[in-house]
Amino acid sequence: MPSLLYIFGLYTSRAMGRTTLARKNLLAWQWSDYPSRHQDAGNLMLHIVVVPLFQVATLVLAYGVVTGRVGAVGLAALGMVVSVVAQGRGHRRERERTTPFMGFGDFVTRFFVEQWVTFPRFVLSGGWYRNLQQTAAPDPGRQP
Repeated sequence: MPSLLYIFGLYTSRAMGRTTLARKNLLAWQWSDYPSRHQDAGNLMLHIVVVPLFQVATLVLAYGVVTGRVGAVGLAALGMVVSVVAQGRGHRRERERTTPFMGFGDFVTRFFVEQWVTFPRFVLSGGWYRNLQQTAAPDPGRQP
């Protein structure tokens, strides 16, 4: 019988006496092809709106859990679902598709890292703006 870690598509490693779950070199792996998988103007505009939505929803979820506010938890869950669905649809617009997920755990870790680390890094490094500008630039080989 396969382990739960295999089903979730996660690797285990021993670090300082404890087991950790993560895709090997997730940050470097995700960053390595991020600009090439985020070139469609519609997807870029969608991300600039729904990634902050996901981040706020995550904070509201934590607040709701800590304070026991069920309404906040529900609202946060709705915001997170809207963000996930919107980004999934946005990625369908891209010529270069994302790497398929290896399981639920792989989806969760990759998605959270993208929302909190990789996409903000993409924006702050100028990659988001560069890719947006490239989509707006006329193609010199294209006939009017």
